[in-house]
Amino acid sequence: MSVEQPVRYAYLGPEGTFTEAALLALPEAGSVEAVPCPTVPSALDAVRRGECAAAVVAMESSVEGAVTATIDELASGEPLIIVRELLLSVSFALLVRPGTALEDIKTVASHPVAEPQCRRWLGENLPDARWEAATSNAHAARQVQDGVYDAALAGSFAAARYGLAVLAEPVHDIAGAQTRFVLVTRPGSVPPPTGVDKTSITVGLRDNHPGELMEILEQFATRGVNLCRIESRPTGQGMGRYFFFIDCEGHIADARVGEALMGLRRSSANMRFLGSYPRADGQPPALRFGTSDEEFTAARAWLDDARGGCSA
Repeated sequence: MSVEQPVRYAYLGPEGTFTEAALLALPEAGSVEAVPCPTVPSALDAVRRGECAAAVVAMESSVEGAVTATIDELASGEPLIIVRELLLSVSFALLVRPGTALEDIKTVASHPVAEPQCRRWLGENLPDARWEAATSNAHAARQVQDGVYDAALAGSFAAARYGLAVLAEPVHDIAGAQTRFVLVTRPGSVPPPTGVDKTSITVGLRDNHPGELMEILEQFATRGVNLCRIESRPTGQGMGRYFFFIDCEGHIADARVGEALMGLRRSSANMRFLGSYPRADGQPPALRFGTSDEEFTAARAWLDDARGGCSA
């Protein structure tokens, strides 16, 4: 008899990252094999190649903003779909080898997204220490264990994993910080609408004529679709050439969202649907008069009746 293999989820490793903590917070985590990857692109590529069923990746920080490696990777290459999001509270600690004192620290390592969240604390407590970038906070902790750096900014839960001590906690500048993570899979069935959903897309400018960005935004505004977030990213095809990452309220199955996406598909360049999925904060959309599915259906019925069965 064959033994059923566990479902594999990729994440930014090594063990002890906040991304792993987000993966372990998923309801199905107990039946999932967590597969650490050295970078966000490598985690997503593991899904593209079919080596993993899904990947958990960070999308944005409430303090530092977008995790650009994730946005850029989702916008290019073989398409992937976001099927879930979750919010994780993030608290940083200063991890050191046992016996290290604050005055011994000359180098501090962390993921680039972590450093701005702790910059003021570092400036006040370690003004002469040099910050070094690591591929993840847990990787920074591992390098402290190996003697490469003196200290790491990471979650306190990583200390035991790498035989380190927590010298100071918390060391972040803003309390209550959160990171938004998403679960990404290969394209397939879109999660059904729940009434508290979010839709993500990327879209580019076709010829960068005056007002083109406003035309993109009007596709949402005229249909009463509220934007949760819009961010520009360079296309890499020359200075001044950008695409936009957009999160909006609602589900692609909602008439107002579907029609907005159809309008963008007709008029804009390289629109990519990145998924519709339940919102982690459970916040329902604010529907403006005339934008419910029932009102769209009634308007369509009126148009069909007014056309009187005529055909083009």
